[in-house]
Amino acid sequence: MNDGYRDVLDSISSSAPTPGGGSVAGLTLAHAHALTIMVARLTVKSEKWIDGHDIANEIIETKDANLGHSIQLAQNDALAFDEVMNAYRLPKDTDAITKKTAITEATIGAASAPLEILECACDLLTSITKLVPNCNVNTLTDLASASELALASAKIAAYNVKINTQYLEGDTKTDLENKCDHKLNQCRNTIIEINNIFTNRLGW
Repeated sequence: MNDGYRDVLDSISSSAPTPGGGSVAGLTLAHAHALTIMVARLTVKSEKWIDGHDIANEIIETKDANLGHSIQLAQNDALAFDEVMNAYRLPKDTDAITKKTAITEATIGAASAPLEILECACDLLTSITKLVPNCNVNTLTDLASASELALASAKIAAYNVKINTQYLEGDTKTDLENKCDHKLNQCRNTIIEINNIFTNRLGW
């Protein structure tokens, strides 16, 4: 671990509201990707796990994009919350309709940012279901850990969707909340499948 990692933790633990929970969801997703990539690399190192090589290579080939995107998602969440704060801080002489519109649009952005993290967590869990049956057996607990991190990322992201949609109304609120609930349920169902496979392979 290096000073840069500590800097991120110090930033999160400061009294500033950002980076907050949504950003942590993105960073948690990045850790889930990193563990999955490690498992993929340890799988392709041996012909013993040849049946897992295709999906493992696919994961390795997209590693930079997935890690970079996860970090960007964490940054996007912080920026989205800052936009909400900026909308509320518009000058007092700002037209009421203009201010209300700005707050609503910023709030939609603040709900949409963690929703994207949730969607990406679901995508990662889907990839893990393809890797877990044939990955290097010695890395199964690492892959299980990656799946738990992905689920944690999804749950944290969902919290941050809902904390914002409570300030919205109408179809926009309903649409965002329905997408959130659907994706979170998908994640929960997928991890059950992953857990069944890896525990069966280990004989637990």
